[in-house]
Amino acid sequence: MTKSELIQRLAEANPHLYQRDVERIVTTIFEEITAALARGDRVELRGFGAFSVKERAARVGRNPRTGAPVQVAAKYIPYFKTGKQLREKLNG
Repeated sequence: MTKSELIQRLAEANPHLYQRDVERIVTTIFEEITAALARGDRVELRGFGAFSVKERAARVGRNPRTGAPVQVAAKYIPYFKTGKQLREKLNG
């Protein structure tokens, strides 16, 4: 599901809201999650899951085309762990 499909479904499920308002709400939620992760915070949505940031250490990788070693810098990556209720619903 894309962001626009999510907005469309939420607008259809809530006819009392304008689509532009639903779009603003969804965008604000995503921006707040992004901002929290950028600060290094953890975002937990009960029953759905938790977003956090993990650090990947620097390493030596390989160029797939030439096979030459390439230095890969350390970086932070977003990580998502599903909540118990979501796992149970999927495996139900």
